[in-house]
Amino acid sequence: MIRTIELNKEKSLARKIFTRKKIDTSMVEESVRTIINEVKENKDQALFSLTKKFDNMDLTTENMMVSKQEITDAYANLTKTQITAIKKAAKNIFRFAESQMPKEFFKSFGKGVQLGQIIRPIDKVGLYVPAGNYPLPSTVLMTAIPAITAGCKDIIICTPPKLGNNRDVAAADAVIVAADILGIKRIFKIGGAQAIAAMAHGTEIIPNVYKITGPGNIYVSTAKKMLFGKVDIDIPAGPSEVMIIADEKADPIYIAADMLAQAEHDELAAAIAVTDSKKLAERIAIELEKQLLNLQKKNRKIAEKSIEDYGAIVIADNIAQAIELANEFAPEHLEIQVDGFNDLEKIKNAGSVFLGKYSVEAAGDYASGPNHTLPTAGFAKMRGGLSVYDYVKIISVQELDKNGLGRMKKTITALAEMESLIAHRNSVEVRFED
Repeated sequence: MIRTIELNKEKSLARKIFTRKKIDTSMVEESVRTIINEVKENKDQALFSLTKKFDNMDLTTENMMVSKQEITDAYANLTKTQITAIKKAAKNIFRFAESQMPKEFFKSFGKGVQLGQIIRPIDKVGLYVPAGNYPLPSTVLMTAIPAITAGCKDIIICTPPKLGNNRDVAAADAVIVAADILGIKRIFKIGGAQAIAAMAHGTEIIPNVYKITGPGNIYVSTAKKMLFGKVDIDIPAGPSEVMIIADEKADPIYIAADMLAQAEHDELAAAIAVTDSKKLAERIAIELEKQLLNLQKKNRKIAEKSIEDYGAIVIADNIAQAIELANEFAPEHLEIQVDGFNDLEKIKNAGSVFLGKYSVEAAGDYASGPNHTLPTAGFAKMRGGLSVYDYVKIISVQELDKNGLGRMKKTITALAEMESLIAHRNSVEVRFED
């Protein structure tokens, strides 16, 4: 079921597997553009009609936002173990985010020249939290905690509605509890492109924000891209990926388990193992078949399709060649299960790196601390994962006295004249006239 590729013999096939088919999004873009315009013009009334159309829910002014009673009910519907898990994961994520905070400084860069930077949070932030088949409280933690750590004062959440026990509009209990634990009280039961449009333009009930973060389906992703400029956005979302580099001492049971953990996300997810051992490659393939049988029917069907279309076991000549392939692919998640590995400086492109056989990718998804919102589809060549840096503005500051400006005078005026910006030159020279 899964392909085994000898890299030196089948490089073109390897690249073909790593490159997903381009999806024609023209129809999606047309639909999303209509939704955005409708929300911009008709605001809450548009949200009511679109929620009825897409979710078959009767949304109203009264039930659009999660109520205090719903928060109480959500806690009652979760077990103590579940609530404790959310709190412990939050503690770890906070600790990591706090260590990421950029530092302010203001210091001398020569006589008469003081330069520095100040850090200011983005005041208004909107978080999109998917629901669908899998409510994602972890997404609440991963998007909200960096924002809280950065100092964002106004944070709202939009999450798709679900059918409640009384056929009323409700949100996922775990999402509500995670938000409440973090102190976020404004949770709106709006999903899809209409939620992104509402946060970008604002409605009578939902305030506009300056930045929107969080994953979503193709309609959500398209809406974020189309509204970029009106608001800032985070990372373009795509199907999830894992690449596992392993040597002959690695455990095929662990590798197969990690590949399936990624494959069950989505039929378009990519799970790839790269090894310099043919024996290990054979054992991984056997383990994949065995472990697939242990998955629930729904998850197994998704994972099988993912493994068949985008999964691969690649045999490289050596670990150095495997690392070279990883840097070319730039995976969202890169696991390195290589005995005594100490070449981290050679890893150039990856969303997040997991070192050693116990650094399971699921730990990063939920509890260890680093963010699980990561670049996909090669975007790790350009940026890292979501962090506090996405929620702050780094503002430069400079203070020059006359002597400091005087030492730069010739440089400034020469460059201004090269660019024919004479007023720029004059703005300096006027300060040295009698």
